[in-house]
Amino acid sequence: MVKLSERQQMIMSFIEDFIEENDYPPTIRDIQNGCSISSTSVVAYNLDKLKEGGQLNRHSEVSRGLSLASVGPNSNKFKPTEIDSVAVPLLGTIAAGSPFPMPENDTWSDLSGSELIDLPQAIVGPGDNVYALKVRGESMIDALISDGDLVIMEQASSVRNGQMAAVRIKSDNTTTLKNFYSEGPRTRLEPANSQMDAMTFPSNDVEVLSKVLAVWRYLG
Repeated sequence: MVKLSERQQMIMSFIEDFIEENDYPPTIRDIQNGCSISSTSVVAYNLDKLKEGGQLNRHSEVSRGLSLASVGPNSNKFKPTEIDSVAVPLLGTIAAGSPFPMPENDTWSDLSGSELIDLPQAIVGPGDNVYALKVRGESMIDALISDGDLVIMEQASSVRNGQMAAVRIKSDNTTTLKNFYSEGPRTRLEPANSQMDAMTFPSNDVEVLSKVLAVWRYLG
């Protein structure tokens, strides 16, 4: 039986409580903040140890790629979690830099795209109203989203301030991926790149299309 350190026990408890409360697993940043750990690298190290010990399943190419795998030695609450996959459509490309023209034929609401991507059910749930978009640009690199990554989106008409979302600028019918901040009559779209400036628009000119659930990266 693998003996867990005090920190690893705390991480396991946090992950279980987070999944019970939110119905999806935490990111490394969530664990860092929730467990008051000094850096994400320390979190990653302990997650790797928990994976090696059989306590966790971890998909490192997915931002929320954690699931409980086995019963921990100091808790009777952990239980095996089967990893099932769900096919979601890849609908197109979204700019993480300057906005780009909206796709034609209302493809935002068409979830029957011909190209499908298999994703863990722990990340996307049943897959209802979920689809993938390929990122173009570098404005979200500080959120660990790079050019060529896939963002897994869930259709939504509103998001919390600070949440990452795909939005449409109505006046020129363009879209972009940014952190969303509603500030009364103005809406600020904030990049996650210290070299880029935020964009602001009249709030009635901004339409939320979907929110980010996860990031999917193929490692060659």
